[in-house]
Amino acid sequence: MTQSSSSIAQNRAEILTRITAAAKSAGRAANAITLIAVSKQQTEARINAMLATGQLVFGENKVQEAYTHWQEHVGRMAGLRLHLIGPLQTNKALDAVKLFDVIETLDRMKLASALAKAMDKTGRQPDIFVQVNTGEEVQKAGISPHDVDAFIADLRKNYDIAPKGLMCIPPAAEEPAMHFALLRKIAQRNGLDQLSMGMSHDFETAIAFGATHVRVGTALFGPRGEG
Repeated sequence: MTQSSSSIAQNRAEILTRITAAAKSAGRAANAITLIAVSKQQTEARINAMLATGQLVFGENKVQEAYTHWQEHVGRMAGLRLHLIGPLQTNKALDAVKLFDVIETLDRMKLASALAKAMDKTGRQPDIFVQVNTGEEVQKAGISPHDVDAFIADLRKNYDIAPKGLMCIPPAAEEPAMHFALLRKIAQRNGLDQLSMGMSHDFETAIAFGATHVRVGTALFGPRGEG
């Protein structure tokens, strides 16, 4: 085993230990929390090292890069689940539906329409999360918290899309707990029980507020593009 592979295995073991501890502190079961290994911009060697640890859930930001990383693995590796966690252009909706098991970044009706058509065409039904811009940052994707309820209702009524959960990325300069609490509140009133929130620096806080999915990259793989 190379040093890189050894480090990655150790990193994953440590993250899983921290997830278990955070879940216990919150009175939750650790197996209710899914670790998403964020593999964007990582080398093939590091991805293979992570696969060798038994990690089967991965997150990618871009459709084309995801195809480069994962096309040869899809259909050959039992249990592999791919999450799209970056912004999705409508003209990439069909490719996204073909590849991903979960699309976490639905944030506008034009995209909902494109996804609905892609799912109808392919017969695939990836799980859909709605991305919420909890900080209402103009540079960031996501539905405003004030508009989420109506957006979800419209998805269910007019697009036959039943979202599984919500996703957010809190503002970097703000305490994440208030954003995680807000996302949980929105999910509860819309009957959703899956929350993708928390990254390398704040996933333990997210677990305390009910995260079911945490997206961890650097703490698992180390700096992007190295190794």
